[in-house]
Amino acid sequence: MNRRDLLKSGLAAGAAMAVPGLPAKLAAQPRAGSQRDRALFDIAKRELDRAGDAIWRRDIVGIADFGVHSAKPRFYFVNLDREDVSAAHCSHGAGSDPEHDGWLNTYSNVEGSNATSKGAYVTWEWYQGRYGTSVRLGGLDETNDAALRRYIVMHRAAYAEPSHIERWGRLGRSNGCFAFGQDDFRYALMNLSGGRLLYADSLGLQEDGAMLSREQQLAVLQPAKPNLTQRYNPGVY
Repeated sequence: MNRRDLLKSGLAAGAAMAVPGLPAKLAAQPRAGSQRDRALFDIAKRELDRAGDAIWRRDIVGIADFGVHSAKPRFYFVNLDREDVSAAHCSHGAGSDPEHDGWLNTYSNVEGSNATSKGAYVTWEWYQGRYGTSVRLGGLDETNDAALRRYIVMHRAAYAEPSHIERWGRLGRSNGCFAFGQDDFRYALMNLSGGRLLYADSLGLQEDGAMLSREQQLAVLQPAKPNLTQRYNPGVY
Protein backbone atom coordinates (compact mmCIF):
# COMPACT_ATOMS: atom_id res chain seq x y z
CA MET A 1 0.00 0.00 0.00
CA ASN A 2 1.52 3.38 -1.00
CA ARG A 3 1.37 6.60 0.96
CA ARG A 4 -1.50 8.01 -1.09
CA ASP A 5 -3.65 4.95 -0.37
CA LEU A 6 -2.73 5.10 3.33
CA LEU A 7 -3.78 8.73 3.56
CA LYS A 8 -7.05 8.05 1.75
CA SER A 9 -7.93 5.18 4.07
CA GLY A 10 -7.02 7.26 7.12
CA LEU A 11 -9.12 10.18 5.91
CA ALA A 12 -12.16 7.98 5.42
CA ALA A 13 -11.75 6.43 8.86
CA GLY A 14 -11.30 9.80 10.53
CA ALA A 15 -14.37 11.26 8.86
CA ALA A 16 -16.49 8.33 9.98
CA MET A 17 -15.36 8.46 13.60
CA ALA A 18 -17.67 9.98 16.21
CA VAL A 19 -15.80 11.77 19.00
CA PRO A 20 -17.53 11.90 22.42
CA GLY A 21 -17.33 14.83 24.83
CA LEU A 22 -13.96 16.02 26.01
CA PRO A 23 -12.63 15.01 29.44
CA ALA A 24 -11.18 17.41 31.99
CA LYS A 25 -8.32 19.39 30.44
CA LEU A 26 -4.74 18.95 31.57
CA ALA A 27 -3.07 21.87 33.28
CA ALA A 28 -2.17 24.30 30.47
CA GLN A 29 0.01 27.35 30.08
CA PRO A 30 -0.83 30.26 27.81
CA ARG A 31 1.41 30.77 24.82
CA ALA A 32 2.89 33.86 26.47
CA GLY A 33 3.70 31.82 29.60
CA SER A 34 7.16 30.61 28.57
CA GLN A 35 9.76 30.67 25.83
CA ARG A 36 9.26 26.92 25.42
CA ASP A 37 5.57 27.43 24.61
CA ARG A 38 6.45 29.93 21.90
CA ALA A 39 9.07 27.55 20.49
CA LEU A 40 6.49 24.74 20.42
CA PHE A 41 4.02 26.95 18.54
CA ASP A 42 6.66 27.71 15.93
CA ILE A 43 7.48 23.99 15.54
CA ALA A 44 3.78 23.08 15.29
CA LYS A 45 3.15 25.63 12.55
CA ARG A 46 6.30 24.62 10.67
CA GLU A 47 5.37 20.95 10.69
CA LEU A 48 1.77 21.64 9.68
CA ASP A 49 3.02 23.58 6.68
CA ARG A 50 5.44 20.78 5.81
CA ALA A 51 2.74 18.08 6.09
CA GLY A 52 0.28 20.01 3.92
CA ASP A 53 -2.94 18.25 2.93
CA ALA A 54 -1.98 15.06 4.79
CA ILE A 55 -3.38 16.75 7.92
CA TRP A 56 -7.07 17.64 7.82
CA ARG A 57 -7.59 18.80 11.43
CA ARG A 58 -5.17 21.58 12.22
CA ASP A 59 -6.36 22.88 15.59
CA ILE A 60 -4.12 20.77 17.89
CA VAL A 61 -0.63 19.37 17.28
CA GLY A 62 1.13 16.76 19.43
CA ILE A 63 4.89 17.19 19.84
CA ALA A 64 6.98 14.46 21.50
CA ASP A 65 10.33 15.84 22.67
CA PHE A 66 12.46 12.73 23.10
CA GLY A 67 15.50 14.86 23.84
CA VAL A 68 14.14 15.05 27.42
CA HIS A 69 14.42 12.27 30.03
CA SER A 70 11.33 10.08 30.40
CA ALA A 71 10.86 11.13 34.04
CA LYS A 72 9.74 14.54 32.79
CA PRO A 73 6.53 15.51 30.94
CA ARG A 74 7.79 15.72 27.35
CA PHE A 75 4.74 15.25 25.14
CA TYR A 76 3.04 18.56 24.36
CA PHE A 77 -0.50 19.20 23.14
CA VAL A 78 -0.15 22.49 21.29
CA ASN A 79 -3.63 24.02 20.89
CA LEU A 80 -3.32 26.60 18.12
CA ASP A 81 -6.95 27.72 18.45
CA ARG A 82 -6.86 28.40 22.19
CA GLU A 83 -3.17 29.35 22.18
CA ASP A 84 -2.17 27.11 25.07
CA VAL A 85 0.10 24.14 25.71
CA SER A 86 -0.54 21.03 27.85
CA ALA A 87 2.21 18.59 28.88
CA ALA A 88 2.09 14.82 29.49
CA HIS A 89 4.40 11.87 30.12
CA CYS A 90 5.09 9.59 27.14
CA SER A 91 7.20 6.43 26.76
CA HIS A 92 9.70 5.72 24.01
CA GLY A 93 10.67 2.38 22.45
CA ALA A 94 12.87 -0.26 24.07
CA GLY A 95 15.01 -0.46 20.94
CA SER A 96 15.81 3.23 21.31
CA ASP A 97 16.92 2.82 24.93
CA PRO A 98 18.73 -0.54 25.36
CA GLU A 99 20.29 0.57 28.65
CA HIS A 100 16.84 1.40 30.01
CA ASP A 101 18.07 4.57 31.67
CA GLY A 102 15.21 6.79 30.50
CA TRP A 103 17.08 8.41 27.60
CA LEU A 104 16.25 7.83 23.94
CA ASN A 105 19.55 7.11 22.19
CA THR A 106 18.62 6.19 18.61
CA TYR A 107 15.66 6.12 16.23
CA SER A 108 14.73 3.36 13.80
CA ASN A 109 12.12 2.75 11.13
CA VAL A 110 12.94 -0.96 10.83
CA GLU A 111 10.36 -3.66 11.58
CA GLY A 112 11.26 -5.64 14.67
CA SER A 113 13.54 -2.92 16.07
CA ASN A 114 11.08 -1.97 18.85
CA ALA A 115 12.48 1.54 18.46
CA THR A 116 10.83 4.93 18.26
CA SER A 117 10.71 6.56 14.81
CA LYS A 118 11.44 10.22 14.25
CA GLY A 119 9.25 12.47 12.12
CA ALA A 120 5.69 13.59 11.41
CA TYR A 121 2.64 11.33 11.76
CA VAL A 122 -1.04 11.71 10.96
CA THR A 123 -3.39 10.28 13.58
CA TRP A 124 -6.09 7.97 12.29
CA GLU A 125 -8.99 5.96 13.71
CA TRP A 126 -9.50 4.29 17.06
CA TYR A 127 -9.42 0.50 17.38
CA GLN A 128 -9.38 -2.12 20.14
CA GLY A 129 -5.96 -3.71 20.62
CA ARG A 130 -3.72 -5.30 23.23
CA TYR A 131 -3.86 -2.17 25.38
CA GLY A 132 -7.55 -1.47 24.83
CA THR A 133 -8.58 1.55 22.78
CA SER A 134 -5.64 2.74 20.68
CA VAL A 135 -5.07 5.20 17.82
CA ARG A 136 -3.46 4.18 14.52
CA LEU A 137 -0.70 6.39 13.11
CA GLY A 138 0.50 6.99 9.56
CA GLY A 139 4.15 8.00 9.07
CA LEU A 140 4.63 10.95 6.70
CA ASP A 141 8.44 10.94 6.47
CA GLU A 142 11.06 8.50 5.19
CA THR A 143 12.16 8.12 8.80
CA ASN A 144 8.76 6.75 9.93
CA ASP A 145 6.86 5.59 6.83
CA ALA A 146 6.81 2.00 8.16
CA ALA A 147 4.65 3.03 11.14
CA LEU A 148 1.48 1.31 9.91
CA ARG A 149 3.05 -2.07 9.19
CA ARG A 150 5.12 -1.82 12.39
CA TYR A 151 1.86 -1.24 14.34
CA ILE A 152 3.17 2.01 15.81
CA VAL A 153 0.19 3.57 17.59
CA MET A 154 -0.85 5.68 20.56
CA HIS A 155 -2.08 3.65 23.53
CA ARG A 156 -2.27 3.64 27.31
CA ALA A 157 0.05 1.53 29.48
CA ALA A 158 0.65 1.00 33.19
CA TYR A 159 4.39 1.58 32.67
CA ALA A 160 3.65 5.12 31.48
CA GLU A 161 1.84 6.17 34.68
CA PRO A 162 3.42 8.83 36.94
CA SER A 163 3.46 6.20 39.72
CA HIS A 164 5.98 4.24 37.64
CA ILE A 165 8.33 7.23 37.76
CA GLU A 166 7.90 7.51 41.51
CA ARG A 167 8.99 3.89 41.88
CA TRP A 168 11.70 3.53 39.21
CA GLY A 169 12.78 7.08 38.39
CA ARG A 170 11.74 6.75 34.73
CA LEU A 171 8.95 5.38 32.54
CA GLY A 172 8.90 1.85 31.16
CA ARG A 173 9.53 1.30 27.44
CA SER A 174 7.15 0.49 24.61
CA ASN A 175 7.75 -1.48 21.40
CA GLY A 176 8.10 1.82 19.57
CA CYS A 177 4.60 3.15 20.29
CA PHE A 178 3.64 6.41 21.98
CA ALA A 179 2.44 5.08 25.35
CA PHE A 180 0.69 7.24 27.95
CA GLY A 181 -0.78 6.84 31.41
CA GLN A 182 -4.55 6.46 31.59
CA ASP A 183 -5.47 10.12 32.17
CA ASP A 184 -3.02 11.48 29.62
CA PHE A 185 -4.11 8.94 27.03
CA ARG A 186 -7.76 9.84 27.54
CA TYR A 187 -6.85 13.43 26.75
CA ALA A 188 -4.82 12.36 23.70
CA LEU A 189 -7.66 10.16 22.48
CA MET A 190 -10.18 12.98 22.61
CA ASN A 191 -7.94 15.79 21.40
CA LEU A 192 -5.31 14.38 19.05
CA SER A 193 -6.98 11.59 17.05
CA GLY A 194 -8.86 11.75 13.76
CA GLY A 195 -6.54 13.48 11.29
CA ARG A 196 -4.25 15.60 13.45
CA LEU A 197 -0.47 15.94 13.43
CA LEU A 198 1.94 14.21 15.82
CA TYR A 199 5.61 15.13 15.53
CA ALA A 200 8.51 13.34 17.26
CA ASP A 201 12.07 14.62 17.53
CA SER A 202 14.88 15.08 20.06
CA LEU A 203 14.55 18.78 20.81
CA GLY A 204 15.69 18.98 24.44
CA LEU A 205 13.46 22.01 25.02
CA GLN A 206 13.69 23.67 28.44
CA GLU A 207 11.31 26.12 30.10
CA ASP A 208 13.39 29.09 28.94
CA GLY A 209 13.26 27.87 25.32
CA ALA A 210 16.84 26.60 25.29
CA MET A 211 17.53 23.29 23.56
CA LEU A 212 19.86 21.31 25.83
CA SER A 213 21.84 18.23 24.84
CA ARG A 214 21.60 15.01 26.84
CA GLU A 215 24.97 15.78 28.46
CA GLN A 216 23.80 19.21 29.56
CA GLN A 217 20.61 17.77 31.03
CA LEU A 218 22.55 15.04 32.83
CA ALA A 219 24.35 17.75 34.75
CA VAL A 220 20.98 18.59 36.30
CA LEU A 221 19.19 15.21 36.28
CA GLN A 222 21.03 12.03 37.30
CA PRO A 223 18.63 9.07 36.84
CA ALA A 224 19.17 5.89 38.81
CA LYS A 225 20.82 3.11 36.79
CA PRO A 226 18.60 0.06 36.16
CA ASN A 227 19.56 -3.43 37.19
CA LEU A 228 19.81 -6.23 34.61
CA THR A 229 16.25 -7.48 35.20
CA GLN A 230 14.81 -4.01 34.60
CA ARG A 231 17.05 -3.38 31.58
CA TYR A 232 15.97 -6.41 29.58
CA ASN A 233 12.25 -6.39 30.34
CA PRO A 234 10.75 -3.61 28.18
CA GLY A 235 7.28 -2.55 29.20
CA VAL A 236 7.58 -4.21 32.61
CA TYR A 237 9.88 -1.88 34.57
